[in-house]
Amino acid sequence: MGLRWRSDGYFVVVMLVIIGVIGMCINGDEDGGGVGAPMVETEQEALYSAIQGFVGNWWNGSDLYPDPCGWTPIQGVSCDVFDGFWYVTDLNIGQIYDNSLPCDQNLEFRPQFFQLEHLKTLSFSNCILSQSTVSIQTANWDSFSSTLQSLEFRSNPGLTGQIPLAFGSLKKLQSLVLIDNRLSGDLPVNIGSLTDLKRLVLSGNLFTGKIPENYGYLSELLIMDLSRNSLTGSLPLTFRGLTSLLKFDLSKNQLEGEIPSGISNLKNLTLLDLSNNKISGELDFVDQEMSSLEELILSNNPISGDLMNLKWQNVYKIMVLDLSNTGLTGVIPESISNLKNLRFLGLNDNKLSGNLSPKLAELGNLTALYVNRNNLTGHLNFPLEFYQKMGRRFGAWNNSNLCFPNDKVSANVRPFGVKLCPEQL
Repeated sequence: MGLRWRSDGYFVVVMLVIIGVIGMCINGDEDGGGVGAPMVETEQEALYSAIQGFVGNWWNGSDLYPDPCGWTPIQGVSCDVFDGFWYVTDLNIGQIYDNSLPCDQNLEFRPQFFQLEHLKTLSFSNCILSQSTVSIQTANWDSFSSTLQSLEFRSNPGLTGQIPLAFGSLKKLQSLVLIDNRLSGDLPVNIGSLTDLKRLVLSGNLFTGKIPENYGYLSELLIMDLSRNSLTGSLPLTFRGLTSLLKFDLSKNQLEGEIPSGISNLKNLTLLDLSNNKISGELDFVDQEMSSLEELILSNNPISGDLMNLKWQNVYKIMVLDLSNTGLTGVIPESISNLKNLRFLGLNDNKLSGNLSPKLAELGNLTALYVNRNNLTGHLNFPLEFYQKMGRRFGAWNNSNLCFPNDKVSANVRPFGVKLCPEQL
């Protein structure tokens, strides 16, 4: 009898524990952080309507239990607990995951979407396709002015029109990424008032006009990428104020004028890419210390100038240096061999002359050297190991007075397109 009582008592205790756990999962724990916290009905209705607007009315969430933030959440939807209830905080629409919901061809931003009052992150990736044309101009973006921190539209070829002026009201925004869409028009000036921005990526669109000067007042910005557009005008002098910037990419536009000397104020900069523009002037900003710079890419610009007087010690961390097709004249200085971190050196398609110093072989990290299509002269006097390491990544062709002396080095490592020196013929 005593044994049976102990067994029954143990069973009752276990059942009470299980019931208690289930109660916590359904109703949420005391501090409102329970996994099974309930969802406010209006929040769930707003989310369902919003998703139907994005993926189509065929979706009704019927397989979700007990709600979209419970044990079977929607892929791409994240929630958090506020005052004991689930609210949507992150919404990622499009082909992000293998089981992501596909977007509807007639995607729409329904009014209920803008009732998600705790939304912090919103992204649309590979969603708005070319057979549809969706504008985001008329959407009620002001509703997210005090909550939204990250907004992204990536690879949406059917996304057209201008950047909504209402984006300038998203005062909490820290990341604005609009990449590889078909957005057009001028860059909104009021984006420059989003002082919390840390990432501004507007690359791969059809933007035109000048870069607003007040973009230079985004002092918290870590990444600015306006590449692959049709922007014109010169680089604003205010850019000297982007002192937190790590990556700065304005490549593949139609920018002109000189590189402002104030660029050297950007002491934290690791990447500067101004390639494929119409930028002129010389490389005077290199005369100031930019000790964090690792990639300097200025190719395909009418910069001109001479490399001999540049103070390479100011950019001693450089790993990628691409000055190809920039109208450079004079000789290639031996001082470049002091850039011990250098991995890629592109000096091709210029008007450089003189000999190629064998000291470049002392760059132990160098894996690509291009000096083709210049006016270099003399013998190539690099050790055998250098040619073997570089292979076809040593480009020296189209230098009519440059030759290879195979009396010292095996002819089977002769760089492509370089003739044998006359005494070896």
